[in-house]
Amino acid sequence: MRREWIGSAILFVVVALLVLRPWEEDPDAGPASTMALVTRVVDGDTIEARIDGEVEDVRLIGVDTPETVKPGEPVQCFGPQASDFTHGQLEGRRVRLVFGVERRDVYGRMLAYISIEDSTLNVSKPVQSPTRARFFNSVLISRGLARTLTIAPNDRFAGLFERLELAAARAGRGLWGACGP
Repeated sequence: MRREWIGSAILFVVVALLVLRPWEEDPDAGPASTMALVTRVVDGDTIEARIDGEVEDVRLIGVDTPETVKPGEPVQCFGPQASDFTHGQLEGRRVRLVFGVERRDVYGRMLAYISIEDSTLNVSKPVQSPTRARFFNSVLISRGLARTLTIAPNDRFAGLFERLELAAARAGRGLWGACGP
């Protein structure tokens, strides 16, 4: 158990460092990341965030949680749990949005990885990780609350996400234990 915890802590630190690489910013593309206030959680993998006074729809890169609000589709197995987790962890919090190569999807939503920094955590919402920053996209996958969804060119962490998904599936965590293949 201790060995698994240490490995997880190291993984989150490495991922946080990889996500927040300021030396790779493209000056023509705007900042590689920005701070935002999560004003509303739409579902497990989509939020609304206030960025420089504007509210934007933001879709998390690399993850796909079961549907809960998609028009014309029934609520999917483990969708409410994924949505509830995202609500509890993100709503009302300041987060860092880290952008991928492609900044928007075909629906006009911003595409981003989310990092939660300890200094911005609301004390009424417990910290789930001992690391300085949490890479929220990977937390969803490792807890079995999401499957991987790789869409190039935003595939920077596809390998990591696939490994986390495999580990969650083998352990029967979340949707992998509740919903079947």
